[in-house]
Amino acid sequence: MPKSPKQKMKLLYIARILNEETDQNHPVTVAELISALEKAGISAERKSVYDDLESLRLFGMDIVSVRGRTTGYYVASRAFELPELKLLVDTVQSSKFITEKKTLSLISKIESLASRHEAGLLSRQVYVRNRVKSMNESVYYNVDEISSAINGDRVILFKYFEYTVALRRRLRREGADYEISPFALISDDENYYMLGFDAEAGLMKHFRVDKMLDIRHLDLPRRGKEVFSEIDMSAYSKSVFGMFGGRTENVRLRFSNHLAGAVIDRFGRDAVLVPDGSEKFTVTVSAVISQQFFGWVFGFGTDAEILSPGSVREEMKQKLSETARLLYETAP
Repeated sequence: MPKSPKQKMKLLYIARILNEETDQNHPVTVAELISALEKAGISAERKSVYDDLESLRLFGMDIVSVRGRTTGYYVASRAFELPELKLLVDTVQSSKFITEKKTLSLISKIESLASRHEAGLLSRQVYVRNRVKSMNESVYYNVDEISSAINGDRVILFKYFEYTVALRRRLRREGADYEISPFALISDDENYYMLGFDAEAGLMKHFRVDKMLDIRHLDLPRRGKEVFSEIDMSAYSKSVFGMFGGRTENVRLRFSNHLAGAVIDRFGRDAVLVPDGSEKFTVTVSAVISQQFFGWVFGFGTDAEILSPGSVREEMKQKLSETARLLYETAP
């Protein structure tokens, strides 16, 4: 019987079958391997399959044999374990900056890292449709272009848009390009941002990656390296609320004790919580003062209070007064 042109690929086919079809609960026998190979047009004898299994073990594939009525074989360890893959799936599906289409594509690729049977368990974890997702399909390519510019030490040009009430894109600056030196990509509040230096304004700014269009590289070295070197990136996202800009202040706050977890989640475990009586504590943090900062504090109601500086405390009082006035003026 003439050999199939695929005969030289027998070892590769066995490796694929083991990776795609087996796990601890689903071993395959040598007879089942031979049958699967025949369906692929490859003939095999039992001895040659045993030899191939041993070759794959020597190569580093973690193949375990289990004895029952017959001996079965499965891949015991992979690059990712099932709980790790579930974590990746959860992260992808909860990320607002990834579109629904790209989310489903990514999850499909993640599933391919598990056996077919475990991939089914991952599929049952997926709830993507009707979630809030980006409407910009180019976000993948934006990340690639930005990363390339950072690695190549190059300035980028791009257009930036916002959505109107009619859900249409409206270009900012009437369509004029932004010229920015990119330095970092940051995930914050389920969105993805680029941190870059605006040489014209002389300061660092951040931009939503899914709202950037038509990114191009300029043959110019990045500017603002000295400014970026002074930023503590580990603390940056803690101090910037929702990536909205503003001035940075050291703010002293007082909270009820049950909000200790919320403060640590926001500012990290390095935040120093000082007892203030038996039911409250104070903390001094560096924060960017913006509408979002005041909204965050206000969200805790009477369980949170700005103590200092006085200027920030007065701003908070003014925001509350303006909101109260708006409610009274528009009351039916």
